[in-house]
Amino acid sequence: VHLQESGGGLVQTGGSLTLSCVASERPPSSYVWGWFRQAPGKEREAIASISYSGLNKQYADSVKGRFTISRDNSKHTVYLQMNSLKSEDTAVYYCATAPGMGYAINEYVPWGQGTQVTVSS
Repeated sequence: VHLQESGGGLVQTGGSLTLSCVASERPPSSYVWGWFRQAPGKEREAIASISYSGLNKQYADSVKGRFTISRDNSKHTVYLQMNSLKSEDTAVYYCATAPGMGYAINEYVPWGQGTQVTVSS
């Protein structure tokens, strides 16, 4: 399974972007989608995850209330709606899958190539 992110770009502070990630084929059953990001010089961090049903969502405190994760299982796609963007949101954003909720970052596989999000003030 290959994952491909899209939707990144340059946006001003306070702006919005929507990221998408599509899987080349259906991942294993009941898979969880996760979004992650990595800023220069920092470790990769988990920012959002969503269960297969879409009913269980988790967010990092840094994005809670601003970002929304959603998924379309018929399209093997996950989305990340990002609002009220801040300069500290600048990073490469990645998607990945895991067998269930609560898995550690290193248990997510596979990973996409990433898409750059740059927020300018």
